[in-house]
Amino acid sequence: MNSTIFFTMLENDFFKEIEAFVFNLFKNELSPKVVYHNFEHTFQVVKNTYEIGLAENITEEELEIVLLAAWFHDTGFIYGFENHETKSKEISEKYLSEKGFSLDKISKVNLLIDATKIPQKPTNKLEEIICDADLYHLGAEDFNEKSNLLRSEWEQLCDKTLTDIEYLEENEIFLSEHTYFTNYAFANLNKQKTANWLKVKKDLRKTIAKNEELRVKNKLKKEELKRKKDKSDRPERGIETMYRVTLKNHIKLSDIADTKANILLSVSAIILSIALSSLFPKLDKPDNYYLIYPTLFFLFITVITMIYSILSTRPKVTSGKFTKEDVKNKKVNLLFFGNFHQMPLEDFQEGMTELMKDREYLYKTLMKDLYFLGIVLEKKYRLLRIAYNIFMVGIIISVIAFVIAFEIMKNSGVTPDLI
Repeated sequence: MNSTIFFTMLENDFFKEIEAFVFNLFKNELSPKVVYHNFEHTFQVVKNTYEIGLAENITEEELEIVLLAAWFHDTGFIYGFENHETKSKEISEKYLSEKGFSLDKISKVNLLIDATKIPQKPTNKLEEIICDADLYHLGAEDFNEKSNLLRSEWEQLCDKTLTDIEYLEENEIFLSEHTYFTNYAFANLNKQKTANWLKVKKDLRKTIAKNEELRVKNKLKKEELKRKKDKSDRPERGIETMYRVTLKNHIKLSDIADTKANILLSVSAIILSIALSSLFPKLDKPDNYYLIYPTLFFLFITVITMIYSILSTRPKVTSGKFTKEDVKNKKVNLLFFGNFHQMPLEDFQEGMTELMKDREYLYKTLMKDLYFLGIVLEKKYRLLRIAYNIFMVGIIISVIAFVIAFEIMKNSGVTPDLI
């Protein structure tokens, strides 16, 4: 059959009327979401059907039937994607019946429409022709363009959203499993279809690699954001400096207090040692009885001074235990050794981890540490002040007492024997 027959067939009034009918049907009733299975696709399938049918040397009557099926095969899309072949058959049956076509011809047309269902399983030459015509784009250079339109239609019409990898995988599988049925399509389209398939495989590999690279970058970005967040959650440098300087000053003041207490203890110990070794043994002589009370008072003052000096430096150690509930309720100061010296290492590490995670808890713990260190310093300096006052006043009173005792002894005519 030559192309003149086809040209005459497609240009006759009947087929022009069908073309106008399908065009107006899609124009007036097809959803804008149907961006692939529209009039342009239908018209292209009709052209493909002619091209393949002509090459396969089918009869004029067979060509008419397969062209009718090509015109109507996707008209059911005006009712949606689901079961569109059934709707397409209903439209063709109604139209062709009104045009006086026999039930036999209408049945043949509908069988060809059914053959376009995916997966395609044609059983005769005409079904093979319309199947190859419908998927002609698989072996065309504009495959990617058509494929993108089909994807867009799925997303809008069928609510089928796929990632790039998922869509490429579906394309790769579909192309690898598809086979053109007619000799003409296989000979003329299979080479380009293979090229399209290889390109899809290549794009799939690139997309997988790109997604993996993006995943790694996102992971690194999340880790960087987490690191920055953790860093931002840490105390600011100014606050850290304030606590560092304040704690250093408190510790220095504590050292000064301990040094002063040691000086006072040393002086008192020396005085007590001299008094006990040199002065006290002389008091048993009758001539020195006037010195007993000043000496005893002097020794008493020295001992009291030493006691207060020792009290100012005496450490206080607490139980050294805390519970997880104490940490949870933020009731324990983990920075003071007296609160954890009897705890297992694991419990202490867990508590410190919680402390470092909680910015507010950390601040309050540092505040508590400063506060109680100040309380200890206050006690140290209070006891130390008492010790110094006792020592100072006691020395003065003792000197006065000794002067008075010597005056009394002198007036009584007794000469003290301190040798």
